[in-house]
Amino acid sequence: MLSAEEQLHIIKSGAAQIVPETALLTKLKRGEPLNIKLGVDPTAPDIHLGHAVPLRKLRQFQDLGHQVTLIIGDGTAMIGDPSGRNTTRPQLSREKIAENAQTYVDQAFKILDPDKTTLRYNSEWILALKMEDLLKLLSNFTVARILERDDFHNRYTNNQPISLHEFMYPVMQAYDSVVIKADVELGGTDQLFNLLAGRELMEKMGLEPQVCLTLPLLEGTDGVQKMSKSYGNYIGLTDEPADMFGKVMSIPDEMMVKYYRLASTEDVANIDNIEAGLADGTLHPNKVKRALASNIVAAYYDADAAVQAEAQFDLVFKQHEVPEDIPEFDVDLTPNDKGTVYLAKLLVEIGLAQSAGEARRLIDGGGVKINGEAVAAKAYDVDAVKLAGATIQVGKRKFARIR
Repeated sequence: MLSAEEQLHIIKSGAAQIVPETALLTKLKRGEPLNIKLGVDPTAPDIHLGHAVPLRKLRQFQDLGHQVTLIIGDGTAMIGDPSGRNTTRPQLSREKIAENAQTYVDQAFKILDPDKTTLRYNSEWILALKMEDLLKLLSNFTVARILERDDFHNRYTNNQPISLHEFMYPVMQAYDSVVIKADVELGGTDQLFNLLAGRELMEKMGLEPQVCLTLPLLEGTDGVQKMSKSYGNYIGLTDEPADMFGKVMSIPDEMMVKYYRLASTEDVANIDNIEAGLADGTLHPNKVKRALASNIVAAYYDADAAVQAEAQFDLVFKQHEVPEDIPEFDVDLTPNDKGTVYLAKLLVEIGLAQSAGEARRLIDGGGVKINGEAVAAKAYDVDAVKLAGATIQVGKRKFARIR
């Protein structure tokens, strides 16, 4: 087993903050497996590389010999995490939460080691709280303390409404740490207040307080905005291998080291060498990025899929050819009242866009081609004759053929 100092170097790779770092080193020096906590609220069914950043850090802890507790916040999701929000989140039904949770768990175990993971649902203890227990729990925090949160403070000072149940969220997340006796809790940089609340509550309840480890947000393929489906800059865990490879290849060169540290399975020592090699010019950025793309594809599929994805990337980008194995779709091309086919709806139907809104944005941005010809902005209605037997391309990597 690695020394505490060696483990700490690996754990710090890509981390934003460790609060307090000395406490983590003390825990590691005991030489016993630590209980590493991550809580996730299943508010959406699919996750992308940005969502997977803390899961990758959890796996790193597991590879170092530690145990992970993954908490599915089916109880806290009924409140809705107010972190970074300027409005109250809409409350989800228990049925929708359960549906999202199952999808999330399936994707999370593409990364985590099942043998070193304890899966818990916090409805088990949150919804079981009696009023007496709840009042005792809430008495550990003052309104002034909760209003120290930037988002609550800003909403309060700007006369924006804050629902009373939102005040309970950091308390409930903190209680999760008490129940499972967490040694370390992970979260995004926007979660630091919630993580510190867990540390505070554990101490007040006579437990050794957890260490808080925050991770930065991962920018999307544009290298500017955080990875999000809304921005169209995401790399999904269920993307096809060729699409995943191509998306990684599209990130700016200056983002490569961050992606290596937050999204890859590469050893930290190798990443340190890669960073040094890029800085002194001994490593070529294109070669480094190809290795990164292959690593990420192999992590979610396998090595053969990574090889095939790279070959398809070269076919499309180097030789400018349409891939041979593009999917084909039987589509109803019956003209609408205008005597045309609504292209935005068609793109959703054949899986080249998530929604009609995204499809329209792609068309307006010049990102859609029919038989190699770019569709003009706002040209959402297309002659059915032009679509029959056509090859449709979205972006540089997505293709479909209409039968």
